This record gives sequence, structure tokens and C-alpha cells, in this order.
Amino acid sequence: MAKIFTLDDVAEHNTQNDCWLTIFGKVLDVTSFLDEHPGGDEVLLKATGKDATAEFLDVGHTHDAWEKLDTFCIGEIDKSTIPNDTEATPSQKQAQKSNYIYIFKFLIPFILFNLLLAFYSKSSAS
Repeated sequence: MAKIFTLDDVAEHNTQNDCWLTIFGKVLDVTSFLDEHPGGDEVLLKATGKDATAEFLDVGHTHDAWEKLDTFCIGEIDKSTIPNDTEATPSQKQAQKSNYIYIFKFLIPFILFNLLLAFYSKSSAS
């Protein structure tokens, strides 16, 4: 049976010498990974003391990163200690904004190209 930690327990481990995170309901001791993290140790240190699942998902981690999660697992979080935030986090808002940029950057020119192609084909047939 996995050890159960509260969010307050996890929040106490927030330094370069002792860093724990909560992702997908698991408590991870990532202290040994701080120097190796491609995004830098600051990213991980900012994610302490809260559920960092949204931040993990927003980044678009590699398959290797997903597999590595289990190697750092030291227990599970008591989910009743995690606040239910209904407000979108800044990183979630940024992801939504990126979706809109994608639409304007790729979809609009695609539609315009097809309209021009249809118009040109119709005028060429006449």
C-alpha cells in the first residue's frame, strides 16, 4: 500500500535540496532530477505546494518524461487536501490562446486558399 501524503506535507519540500511535486495524484520526490530537468530547476520548484498536473500536461512532455514519473513516485496525495479550483490557471489560459492562434495561423489561410482555388476553377471553366 502506497504512503498517503497531504498537500501540506508535499508543500514542506520546496527547496533544491528537497523537492516534492504532486502530479496525477502521485507524490514525486524530484530532488535528484532538478539539475537534469530540461526546463530548469525553477520550473519544478515553482510547482511545489500544489497539484502540478495541469502544468505537466500544458508543456507537452515526451514519452520518456511520462515514463520517468513512476521512478520518482514515493506515495499518493490525499485528494481531499487539494483545493478544487474551477478558475483556469494562467498556463491553461495560455494553452487556450495557443489554440486560437493555431486557427488563425493555419485554418484561415487554408480556407482562403480553397475559396480562391474554387473561384479560379469556376472562372477558368467559363
